[in-house]
This record gives sequence, structure tokens and C-alpha cells, in this order.
Amino acid sequence: MNDLPARMLSRIVSWRIPILVAYALLVPLAAVRAARIPSEGGLDRLIVPSDPDFAATRAFQRLFPDSPSVLLFFESDDPWAPGSLARVEAAERELRTVPRIGAFSVLDAIRRARPGAGPDELRRLATGTQFFRKQGLLGDRFLAVVANLDVHAPRERDAALAAIDAALARSRAGPVRRVGTPYVDSWLEQQSGAASARYFPFFGALVVGVALLLYRSVRTLLAFMLSLASAVALGVAAGGLLGFTFTIVSVLVPLTVLVTTLASLVYLHSRFVDRPAGVPVREHQLAALRNKLLPVSASTFAAVLGFAALYVSQVRPIRELGIWTALGLAISWLVAFTLFPALQLVLRTPTGSAGARRSGLYQRVAAQVPAFAFRHRRRLVAAVLLLCMAGAAALFGIPGWLRPMSVGVDTLTYMDASLPLRQDLVWFREHVADLNVAHVWIHLPRAAATDPEVLRAVDRFQAEIESTPAVIAAVGPTTFLRLRRYFAGEDERLPDDPAQFARATADLEQLLLSEAGLRGYVDVNGLRDLQITVLFRQGDAAGYAALSGRIGHAWDALKAAPLSGAQMRVVGESLLHAKVGASLVPTLAESFALTAALIFVVFLFIFRSPSARLLAMIPSLFAILATFLGIRLFGASLNLATILIATTVLGTTETDQIHFFHHLHERDGAPLAEALGHALRISGRAIVFATLINAAGFLALSFSSFPPLRQFGLVTSAAFLLALIADFTALPAGLWMIDRRRRGGPRPPAGLA
Repeated sequence: MNDLPARMLSRIVSWRIPILVAYALLVPLAAVRAARIPSEGGLDRLIVPSDPDFAATRAFQRLFPDSPSVLLFFESDDPWAPGSLARVEAAERELRTVPRIGAFSVLDAIRRARPGAGPDELRRLATGTQFFRKQGLLGDRFLAVVANLDVHAPRERDAALAAIDAALARSRAGPVRRVGTPYVDSWLEQQSGAASARYFPFFGALVVGVALLLYRSVRTLLAFMLSLASAVALGVAAGGLLGFTFTIVSVLVPLTVLVTTLASLVYLHSRFVDRPAGVPVREHQLAALRNKLLPVSASTFAAVLGFAALYVSQVRPIRELGIWTALGLAISWLVAFTLFPALQLVLRTPTGSAGARRSGLYQRVAAQVPAFAFRHRRRLVAAVLLLCMAGAAALFGIPGWLRPMSVGVDTLTYMDASLPLRQDLVWFREHVADLNVAHVWIHLPRAAATDPEVLRAVDRFQAEIESTPAVIAAVGPTTFLRLRRYFAGEDERLPDDPAQFARATADLEQLLLSEAGLRGYVDVNGLRDLQITVLFRQGDAAGYAALSGRIGHAWDALKAAPLSGAQMRVVGESLLHAKVGASLVPTLAESFALTAALIFVVFLFIFRSPSARLLAMIPSLFAILATFLGIRLFGASLNLATILIATTVLGTTETDQIHFFHHLHERDGAPLAEALGHALRISGRAIVFATLINAAGFLALSFSSFPPLRQFGLVTSAAFLLALIADFTALPAGLWMIDRRRRGGPRPPAGLA
């Protein structure tokens, strides 16, 4: 005990009272800071701010602010019947009384042009053009009201949505379908904030069960609870100090820190309670801490590197989750080797309970593992390798034979089928359209946005875009001029003759002053920027790439005068969502490869045997790839949460292999059967309990009402159990296949040959 680590541990233990005081001061402050971290559930926040398309979209939105809005659909057999119209108008009147809410429908557009229009004229004018139908404002069995929200913060948005619901109730409009990003964002943020509240009671029960069933001590339970609470409070608060917020995936940070910390405490305390008779508690504690310092430190360091590898992701919540979790795990290591030993001594947690169970069920099973693994070594290793190859093929595909697993960021994948909000979204897609929105941003070299020749070129460009099969509608600055002609009883198409076109657009600058909607398509401040809003189908990366390519070709054909020198760029939230979906599998591949490489580097320093470094990865790789194979066979898809399974499982399960090989190397000179028996006797029980803790901890997410988190919890728990099975089968089998100590040395004990 004269080495430097032992002296440092001795010093830490001797400072237990100052350490307890320091934590007593820091943890309450950290808890307060952690409680003030806001939640962000919006899918528009998925991409990192440094992304060029993100920066361009935000620059566009500064010129053309897009206030959030929701669509309210009023269904009836005949939308134009007097009773149906009265229902819509009553709802609009109530909505207009609500502060920060503006209401608009096709009825308003027509009555501005034709005051006093009756039901028949309203029907004729509304259905005589495809414009309103393409915008989703009317259908054969519905009329829609657009409610614009003048809000700038989540709290204001939620208050406005509640006011909309109250206004609809006052109008007695009956059943109304609600569709819109504000409703989705509000629900996602509520789920992000409620996720922790759902799994904390479950995890608390798990901690109580572990402490009382495994160690049968209330004082041990108290030491565990105080250490876990401190690790989580400090880890979460550290993310808050870095400016992180809770998103739809970063709610996993507290759970990951909890589960990993609890597993580390189990490893430490299992060694602590196994005190030989006659050895003083403090002397034994230092020996136990010194014995577990390397494996716990190495496994924590490997997990920190593994989660930090998520920094390569271009998906902002995943990048933040990686950094945040890595920081939380580093803090949990500090808690495990400072606060927890101090609590063990101050609370006088009992020892000796582990030794009392040496003849229990686990020891009888563990005694059979070496012989079983030797007897079936080739079959076990072959089965694991085949499942790993099948899992890799299921995940990444086989060129020309099998496509890679699908990845989704579709809003519907984040909602339960029974949720009314989801049912309204499904109805919208079935009866209106699966709308995706892109914005074509045109920047002119001079202030000429209202010049007739520029508008004429932009109108041709817009018509070319609208001719694309995937495009539902294209709305630009000339769209309002077409509607004005239509309501005047003329052909809604603008004239081809340059002189007539100039006359039709002569008062556009005056319209910009009076029509707020038109200002959403022409920047009135500089008159150098215009935009065309494109509604289109197939919003995945391939669909967006095809649309952008078609728009690019149309632009290249029109870049001559009067648009020479102008710049065009396709921007919008749909583009960002498509990029997120396209980057999820690369994120998985890159972060997983980097995680595996970093963990292997850690293994280089702690394992002396090159073969051990490779074999130590087998249980984790098997668990991950077999899990993805199961996901593929059951027809599931990857999403923003399940994409993290690989990094989470690899960064967590390698702890078991580090502890196993650490104790295996304690018998390097002995026959493999003896070394395996020693490793299983010393670390095997802790591996079993740590794995069950991990599985049960993540299984708590199955209580979540957020489907991706629920799927993540179930699948990750299964992966932990698969890794445990491999720890006791494939890993010793692999060791038997590469063992060289039997040659010229002691033969395996009877029953292994």
C-alpha cells in the first residue's frame, strides 16, 4: 500500500469530513441549477448551429420572419351550408378576441374582395381556383382556419395554444382538428420534461432493492442514495452551466449517469463488504479501493471517451448528449472515490455479507462455466460471429442485396397511436397532403425586387418549379397579383406580354404597404430579396435532393438578364429535417467506430495480452449487432433515440470486460481454468448485478409516453442482457480457443478435456 494511488486514496479517506462538508455545500446549489434547465422539444433544434444550411435558414428567417401558426379544421358534410359557415365564423370571432392570436380563412380572403358575398358565391369563388385547395384551406368536407401566433418563447406559445382551445370551446364549434408545429413542439417539450419524473420513482425502487436485497443494510442504502443524488445533481448542473437544455434525447443524461454510477458503486461496495476476518475496516477499505481503482477508472474513462465521440454528430441534441454524459460520468467517478468512501466510514456500512454467500447459487453456476465454455467453445464462438455478421448486414445493408436500415425523423414516429394530436396529423396527411415546405431565397445584386422585368422572370421561375411532379404548390410575390385578377373576374394567369405584365404589377409597391401577407415574399426594407414558398411531397433526403436539383436546373435557365448576378438558395426547416435524417446512420457509424477505437486504445494500456484486447470487445459488439438484427427482423426503424443504442451499450458494457480481465490477470501464471474461476468468483457476481442494474435502469424508460424513449429503453435493456450472456459463454470460450498455457503446462482439470 505504499504506491502513489494507495497514498492518494488514504489521503482522501482521511479527509472524509471536509469532503462531506464540501458536498453538502455544492450539491444543493447544483440541484437548484439543474432544476432550472429548460426543455426544448422542437425538431427544428436538431441540427448544429455551425451547419451552413442552418446558418442560411436562420439568415433567411431574419429577412422573412415566419410566425408560428396552427391549422384548425372544421369538418362537415357540406362545408358551404349556412350552419357550417356560421360555425367557422363563430370560431374566428372568438379567436380574434385572444391577444397574440390572428385568425384567417378562405372566407376572409373572398369577403375582402367581394363584400357581402353569400354562401353560393363563396363556394363558387373558393372552388373556382386551385390556390386555396393546394394551401389546405378547404376540401370537399372541411374548411380550415389559420391561427397565427405572435409568440417568442415556449411559455408564451403554450399560453396561446391554451387560449385557442378555450376560444374554440366558447364558440361551441364542436370537434375541431388541430394541426401545426406549435402543438407538436409543445407536446415534445412536455415529454422531455416529464421523462425524468416518470423513471426516477422506478429507479429509486431499484436502488432500494439493490441495497436491501444485495447488502441487507439501510445504512448502505443511505450511502448509495446520497452518492447517486450527488452525482446526478452535479452532472446535470454541469450541463446547465455549459448552456445545454433538455431535448428529446438529452433526458437520457440523468438516467445514464444514475445507472453507470450505481454499477460503479456496486463494484466498489461488493469488494468492500468482502472483508476477511480480523482485518480492520479502514485497512480493508483502502485495499478494496486500491483493488478496484484501475478497473473502475479504466471503465469510466473508456465510457467518457465513448460518449465524447458523439461530438462528431451533426445532430445537435446527440452532440450535446455525448458531451454532457461524458462530463457527468467523469463527475460520477469523482463521487465514487471521494464521497462514497467517506459515507461508508461515517455511516458504518456493514461488511462481511458477500462472504456469507460464497456457497450460493451463483457460485455453483460459476463453477460450471469454465467446463461448459471449453466443451462448446467452437460452437459458441461461431454462433456469436455469425450473429455479429448478420447484425452488421441488417444495419448497414449489403450493396445490391439489402438496403440499410431506414431512419426516421417523421413527427409521427415520436407519438403514440392513441394520442389525439397524432390522429389529427394522420387525418391531415390522408385528407389534405403530406406537406413539406421549402423556401427558394433569391438575393438580387440591386434594389429591383418590384421591377416588372424581375417579377416576370421570377414568375416564370415559379411556374417552372410548380411544374415539378413532386411539387404541390409554389407561392411567390406574383401569386397575390394572380388572385387579384381572379377575384376581378379575369384570367388568373398573368399576361405574357411585357407591357401588359408591367401594368399588372405597377402597384406592387403600394400593395406591399397595405398587404402584410405580401411582405412575407418581398423584403420591403432593401427590395433586394424575394422568396418562393414551395409545398412538396417526399420530405426525406432523397426527395429534397431531387427537388433542389430541379430548382437548380430551372434557375440556371433563367440566370440571364434581368436576374444576372442574382443568387438563389433553397432553405427551410424541411431541409434541416432531411439533413438530420440523412446524418443519423453516418452518426451511428462514425461515433460507433470512434467509440470502439477509443475503448480499444484504453484496452491497450490495461490489458497485457493482444488477444485479450480483442476478446474484450466481443460481448459488447455481439450485444449491439444482435440487437440491430432484432430491430430489423421485427420491422422497426432507427430514430433519434434508438440511433444511440450502439454508443450507450458499448460505452457501458465494456465495464464488465475490464473488471473481468483485471481479475483474470491476477492469475496470469495459473492454468486458464483456475484463472477463469478466480475472475468469475471475484468479479462475476458484481458483473451480474451491475448488468441487471443497467438493464432494469434503462427498462424504466418503458414507462415513458414518448415512443422513441420507450423503444430505446426496451431495446437497450435487451442488449445488456445479451452482453451478460456473452460474458459467461462466448468470452470464456474465446479464451479457451486462444489459450497457450495448456501447452507444456498443467492440463485442464478433469471434465474439461
